[in-house]
Amino acid sequence: MAFSLPAMAGSITGTIVDPATGKPLAATAITIPGTSYSTTSGEDGTFVLANVPEGSYTVTASRAGLHTSSTRVTVPKDGAVTVSFEAYTAVLEEIIVAANRYQASNLQMNASNTVDVMSAADLEHTAVHNVAEALGLLPGVNVMNTGQSFVGGIDGASRGEGMFTSIRGLNGEYNVNLINGVNVAQGMPYSREVQLSLLPPSGLSTIVVNKTSKADMDGDAIGGTVDFRTPTAFDYNQPLMFSFTASGRLETRAQDYKKDSLGYGLAGEGAAKFGRDGQFGVYVSAYYDIRHYANSEMGAVMESTCCDNAWAFAVANADGSNPSNLDPSKNLETTGFNVGVSSGYTERYGGNVSLDWRPDDTTSAYFRLGYAVAQTEQNSTLSQLVGMGVTYDQIGTTGLYHPNIQYLSTRLWYETNPEYSDLATAQLGGEKKWGNWTFSPNVFLSWGDNDRPNHIEISTRSTQNDGNGFAYGNNILATYVNGLPYPLVGSQIISQLGDVASLPARDRGELTEQYSGQVRGGAKLDTRYDVNAGPLEFIKFGVKYQDSERQVTNRDWYNGNFSDGRTFGSLGIISGNYSSVYPGVYNWSVPVIDQAALFRLYNTYASASNLDSCGSLYVNNWNCNTQKGTEAVTAAYVLANLKFNDLEVIPGFRFEHTAIHNTFWVTPHDADGNELAGHWGYNATHYNEPLPSIFANYRPDDNSVYRAAIWTSYTRPPFVQLGGGSQTSISNGVTTITEGNPNLKAITAVNYDVSGQWDTGHGGSLVVAGYAKQLSNSSSNIACMRRDTTGLPPIAGSSSPRYRSRTPSPC
Repeated sequence: MAFSLPAMAGSITGTIVDPATGKPLAATAITIPGTSYSTTSGEDGTFVLANVPEGSYTVTASRAGLHTSSTRVTVPKDGAVTVSFEAYTAVLEEIIVAANRYQASNLQMNASNTVDVMSAADLEHTAVHNVAEALGLLPGVNVMNTGQSFVGGIDGASRGEGMFTSIRGLNGEYNVNLINGVNVAQGMPYSREVQLSLLPPSGLSTIVVNKTSKADMDGDAIGGTVDFRTPTAFDYNQPLMFSFTASGRLETRAQDYKKDSLGYGLAGEGAAKFGRDGQFGVYVSAYYDIRHYANSEMGAVMESTCCDNAWAFAVANADGSNPSNLDPSKNLETTGFNVGVSSGYTERYGGNVSLDWRPDDTTSAYFRLGYAVAQTEQNSTLSQLVGMGVTYDQIGTTGLYHPNIQYLSTRLWYETNPEYSDLATAQLGGEKKWGNWTFSPNVFLSWGDNDRPNHIEISTRSTQNDGNGFAYGNNILATYVNGLPYPLVGSQIISQLGDVASLPARDRGELTEQYSGQVRGGAKLDTRYDVNAGPLEFIKFGVKYQDSERQVTNRDWYNGNFSDGRTFGSLGIISGNYSSVYPGVYNWSVPVIDQAALFRLYNTYASASNLDSCGSLYVNNWNCNTQKGTEAVTAAYVLANLKFNDLEVIPGFRFEHTAIHNTFWVTPHDADGNELAGHWGYNATHYNEPLPSIFANYRPDDNSVYRAAIWTSYTRPPFVQLGGGSQTSISNGVTTITEGNPNLKAITAVNYDVSGQWDTGHGGSLVVAGYAKQLSNSSSNIACMRRDTTGLPPIAGSSSPRYRSRTPSPC
């Protein structure tokens, strides 16, 4: 970009042109930093800064995708002065923060890899709960409202808000999540996902979703990289800016349950530039919001996989197995289900701070701090109908059978799903240009937690017919209408479902405490050398080191069962009822449980000896579900930017070395199967991943770009799979050891991407993209190792059995 300015008292005028083509450059921002004087060049490249007082000023020209240039201009009392900016060509830089939809469109068009961008304006005009839901508005991004564990599964989904994002069909574990370029801590207990629901859609300037990864980006991103950008004072033209936002929310499903349905939010931000030529900038934002909800939920996970086995094949062999000529997925039927109501609230607060110093055009320094907290209180009441004593009757004279559901057990299960999540990032960095060199150092720290400090549950069930409930004797439990099961039962069973207070009191409460957190820190240095010789425009190389430490703990206390014949209603924990468990579908009532009264009941019978995590010895119960781990990642990369007229080619290579060390609890047994006091065990895993890539971008004109890329990436297994606790069991002379598998391979991918993008020139664009991902080690990994002693003699000189690895099947 090159231009000259005739400066006259009271005004500065000029024309912006591209020195490479000689064409005028529109939409170039012309500002005098530290003042309110700013304008934008028109379609013909001209601009006017009017009513400028006499004096000397620094005038800056900037345009998305181009270098920013500044020069000094003296506006005299009268007459004119000519000044020139140093000419430079339109060279693409790293992605910059976009403040509005037009700039976001330019950012996406000018990017050297495939990205989608949400601007601040996009975020302001979306009726969403959090940034995960906002990302769902982008193409190729899906929102998921459930996580890995059961407690976080159906209950998490019933909160009615998005929690995680899926990019191009891969779940959140395949994504890298950044805040201002910093890797955020992964606080989830059993996965590498980041729960994005704790971040509100306010206080952000831009969200950039990178669907392809160049060599200067983290390599463990098979899905993509999401970068949440917060504003700085230099994103605003004014030297001083304040903004305040208030919002309200109404949840109509909560009104159906006659529960609190209101919510509100408050957010504020301010920015200021000061010092000589406005070289210092400060940006601060804060927010608070709360939402109340009550939603219907239905699930069959526990019935199917844990305890009740509430499924069968509608047509079966005599042993209940699926006939070979039938598709098992289409031959399933339910023999039990649950339906309920989940209510509570989520309260969030946090903020961001950005401090910037830009003393001249070649030097900048910054500090960024962000903090977010989300606290959720959730109570779920589930009404259950479970088939018992299922046998199989022959269908006529055929060799096929169908199930006979002999009994139906009516039940109630109440549980809480409290959650405390926080996420913080801090970084200090800068950039220094020295001739053709540009150095960008950065140090960063992030920490996050995802805790369920007091999950409590209690249940009751019918006990007639030896605990099996009502006699039924039918081969089908339910018929389906609009995808929902309607039980084919009489009024007596429906009446019992709505009168659980008369059922016998069963357990005296069960409490689970789960804590999970990670601290991550590191440093990186990116270096760029502008060559501008022949087709080679610049080379870029850098190093990055990050180290993290995490700990997961899960403990459970069970108080046992009542045996004195008292009823569930006599426990004093029922404070009312929901007139309909699922309004408009299932109309029997269920009780409202007083959580405080339930904790009083639990504490009446609580004892340290009730610790029941996974064994019989206290020391094992206390430690068996505790895991600690460290992960250090060292990376180095190099890439080049080549320009052949309208074709840009970016070859690159990245190498990442990962060292993981896990500490976990080992629970042994003696030769007779008796549990012994355990001890801490250790293992280590190392990954070395070479990651080559090549990107090509063809830009025939200013309004279109065609991209193609082949790049490699990988995803490391979750910590719990690498270093899960070790337990030994002995049955029928077979010793089985179940433990984490440190030999799991990283999932690797070769990614192919092609796309075309066309800009309308008025803020709109059309993108067509195609991609393929060739994954390796995604299905062969085994999450734990099992070893047995079957048929093997003892090791010579020892009475201990010899273990044989048995890894073809997971455990």
